[in-house]
Formats: sequence, structure tokens, C-alpha cells
Amino acid sequence: MAATNLFSYSPTLPKTLNHPSNQNRFTPNPIPPLKVTTKPRFLRAVLSQNTSKTSLEDSKNTQFKHCFTKLEDGFLYCEGLKVQEVMESVERRPFYLYSKPQITRNVEAYKAALEGLTSVIGYAIKANNNLKILEHLRQLGCGAVLVSGNELRLALRAGFDPTRCIFNGNGKLLEDLVLAAQEGVFINIDSEFDLENIVAAARIAGKRANVLLRINPDVDPQVHPYVATGNKNSKFGIRNEKLQWFLDAVKEHPNELKLVGAHCHLGSTITKVDIFRDAAVIMVNYIDQIRAQGFEVNYLNIGGGLGIDYYHSDAVLPTPRDLIDTVRELVLSRNLNLIIEPGRSLIANTCCLVNRVTGVKTNGSKNFVVIDGSMAELIRPSLYDAYQHIELVSPAPANAEIATFDVVGPVCESADFLGKERQLPTPAKGAGLVVHDAGAYCMSMASTYNLKMRPPEYWVEEDGSVTKIRHGETFEDHLRYFEGL
Repeated sequence: MAATNLFSYSPTLPKTLNHPSNQNRFTPNPIPPLKVTTKPRFLRAVLSQNTSKTSLEDSKNTQFKHCFTKLEDGFLYCEGLKVQEVMESVERRPFYLYSKPQITRNVEAYKAALEGLTSVIGYAIKANNNLKILEHLRQLGCGAVLVSGNELRLALRAGFDPTRCIFNGNGKLLEDLVLAAQEGVFINIDSEFDLENIVAAARIAGKRANVLLRINPDVDPQVHPYVATGNKNSKFGIRNEKLQWFLDAVKEHPNELKLVGAHCHLGSTITKVDIFRDAAVIMVNYIDQIRAQGFEVNYLNIGGGLGIDYYHSDAVLPTPRDLIDTVRELVLSRNLNLIIEPGRSLIANTCCLVNRVTGVKTNGSKNFVVIDGSMAELIRPSLYDAYQHIELVSPAPANAEIATFDVVGPVCESADFLGKERQLPTPAKGAGLVVHDAGAYCMSMASTYNLKMRPPEYWVEEDGSVTKIRHGETFEDHLRYFEGL
């Protein structure tokens, strides 16, 4: 596919506004009906456009900035709005609070970094599947990365162009692959049986499927083993030494499969961009081999996984520009279209989980702050022993003792903690407490364990108002699953 036929242009992005803290307007959130197209097309790469010279210059010189800021008055603000005021205006339960402008800023940073490359920013829906957030990302020009049939259906509901979507996964089901083939979604081949299923789906759909080979480059991403995906022992992708077998298999199905690219994904929370370059070097060499056998391969998908500053330590971490610059010349040297799959780095730092303190207790030498939120709402610390920054939303009394606490929830598990060994002013009962950087892999992994119902979600708009973007689940919602049985 000639890259010159694939360009489309990004919409003009709204500029971020700052607003006084006394604004506290709450607006409804009607969801308009969206049309789903079934016309098969090729995936379209986007020629990144610089919508603002200032944005481009800023992205060169600054790190992502936290939209949640503790000011000199001791209050925590989100885009100039006191989090305490939001707590007083919404239902009294844990909730997620996002900055819509920060989501926009994060996308702009990637678009500026990709200037000069034909590219697809494929947002990883698994990171956060809120429909309103997906609609916003689609409006900003993102494609979508899918790992289940329901994520594919949600992407279509949110209005994503299916020809700018990529379907990943090591266990894709036949019925989901049929839908992907019908819609013209790119599909990654992950295994021998996955290839068989894709061939069968293409026949059922009556469409030739556009496929990429997901190859394990066997590069160590130097991250927690649970989020490492690109080594030779991973359940994902194909061993690089089996590449020829897959190429021969694709050749045997010219009516069902069109091989258009190669894909790799190393892992998550990666903070060394040289790792991406190491993988890209390997991958472009594989693309050379694939092209030498007559395949018209035009896409390199380097996955996602860029880390963020969970510790709020002012560490100098790689930016989207740092990431893209490590692979830019390799991509240009092969005249490739670049696909990236950011999730965490687009959405994590846009959100806090907002909680209230139920009480403080001491058992022997251990101090606990018990909150109404828990591992049911935010499981990353329990699952990965992950660190997420925690602080109070309002100034503590002047005589509050600073002590070391474990911040825990009410769930009946010793693993129910949001943070361990945190130095905090001793909070009063009912005080607000937030867990930062909760936009990715938090609400999307939430559960109803102990019948803790999943919380509502809100975001701060560009004009400083707050909008509910997801209803909180209720006990009545739970009972509905049993009606009529």
C-alpha cells in the first residue's frame, strides 16, 4: 500500500484552559448515537500534523506535568478546581476524577513527537475502557488497540475508524475474528492456531484479512515479570526462529490473508527507551527478510509500554518524543508506517481515585489509615506490589502528627492495601485522600469483591466544570443479574 494514499489529517485540538478554583459547575452527559461502518478498508496511517508551535516546543523541553497540583494553601487542585469541592458536590463514595485537558495534552505530546512520520496512535483500550474517554480520544485522532471482541465492539460504538484499529491477543475467538475481518480491522497473528482461526474467519466474512505477525524479539524490558511480554518465554507472539513457517503459511492462503506488517510488544512501565530501539533494530531486519520474499510489508508496530513517574519524584523519565526519536531513523530508512500502542502514558496521569478516611488505627508498631476505597476499586498495589502516590486533598490540622501509615481499605484480605509505609499527617475522620495516576489499569481492573460496587467516574472539562462520565454501580444493579431466574 502506498503511503501517499493513506494520509489523513488530525483535527484541530482544543487549547487547555486554566480556571479559578471557585467554579463548580456540574453538567449532564448525553451520549449521542454513533454509526458503525462495515465497509472494508485498509488501515490508514496518519501524517502527524503540528497543531501548535507552542505545543511542539513545550514537548521538546518539558516532561508530562501532573494535572493534580498541591498549592500553597494546602489544597489539592485539578485544573484549578479544588478536589475538596468536587467531593462535596458528588455522591458520597469513592470515585475516579479525571482531567479531560490532560488527556488532550498527552495525545498532543505524541502527535508532536510523530511529526514527519506516517503513523497510527493506537490507544490501548484495556488501560481504560470508559466510553466517554474513548470518544474523546477518537475525536483527537487516535485509533484503538483491542484485545477482546467486546473491546472491538466498544471501539465501534465509540466511533473509531475500524481501519485504524489493531486486534491483539493470544486467544482471539473465531466469532470475534469474523467481526474484525468484516470491519477491516488489522489482526495480529499470535500462534499457529490463531492463524488457522484468522483464515477461517476471513472465509466466513468473505473478506481478505489484513494481518501482522507478532514476533517476540526476545528483548528484556527490565520490568515486573507480570508485565513483560516480548521475551521468548512469553505466552504472546511467535518465536522469532519460527518466522519462516508463518511466512510459508501466509503464502498458502492468498485469498484469506494479506500480510502488511510486523508487530512486537515488549512489556509495560518501560523507562529506558533504548529498549524500544533494540527491538526496532531486530524488527526492521525481520521486515527486510519478509520483503525479500515478495511480501508488501509497510507497517512496523512497536507496541506500547512507556512508563510514567508513579513516584512523583521528579525523575527525568522518557517522553513520547524520546521514544519516537529512538526509532525514527529506522522507520524512515525502510519507508515504513509506524504504529504505536500507548495506554498508560496517555491516560494514567490524568486521574486520581478519590477516597474518604474511615478512621486511623494502630496495631502494635503498625499504623493504618483505613479508607472507603480498596483493592476492589484499585488493585495494582495488591496485584503487582505497584507504587502509586498518595496524599490528602486538604491541609491537615496544624497539630496533626506526621507518622508512617499503611493505607488500607475495608476488604476482607490482608492484600487490601493502596500503599505501604507512607508518611502522612494523621488524617481526621472523613478527610479526603487520593491515589494518584489511577487512569490506567485501575477502573478497568476493578471488581465487586466483598460486594464493593464499582465507583462512578467524573472529569473536569476544559471550562472548569465537572461532568459525570460513568454511573457508579449499585446494590440494585447486582440484584438485576438474578431477576427471572
